[in-house]
Amino acid sequence: MSETDEATVGAPLPGPPPPAALRWVVMRARALEVARFLSVGAIAFVVDLGLFNLLRFGPGHVLEHKPITAKIISVAAATLVSWLGNRHWTFAEHATPQRGRELFVFALINVLCAAIPIGTLAFSHYTLDLVSQTADNVATVIGIAIGTVLRYVGYKRWVFTGHRP
Repeated sequence: MSETDEATVGAPLPGPPPPAALRWVVMRARALEVARFLSVGAIAFVVDLGLFNLLRFGPGHVLEHKPITAKIISVAAATLVSWLGNRHWTFAEHATPQRGRELFVFALINVLCAAIPIGTLAFSHYTLDLVSQTADNVATVIGIAIGTVLRYVGYKRWVFTGHRP
């Protein structure tokens, strides 16, 4: 037996990783992607809430008597922050060269998913007649959770669909 033969005896054969190892790699990558997605969402939430309160109650009370206008501005800013974070960090490997299309579909998904907590609140409040503050908050949180899952799926399926070399 030559030295080369002796060195390769007992060494693992090159080839695809075993299925269990592959599943672990895929699950770990997905968990990291979800963690990045939730981190970006948390930052966008702070931008939304912070800008809304700054416009309404901050120095100068710029939009004190215009809560809807303040909310539209804060949601638009948060959507832009979310798109940038998701495009350049969460889904960076899947960003497409069509930035305008990405942003449009991203905003559309956000508008549709923003309606979900309103729907869960309306259903709880008007259909189930659960009118307490706790019931309203639980219905809203359930709606936000459903919307968050749908956003993630929508971003992966319709927004960030490219592959970088």
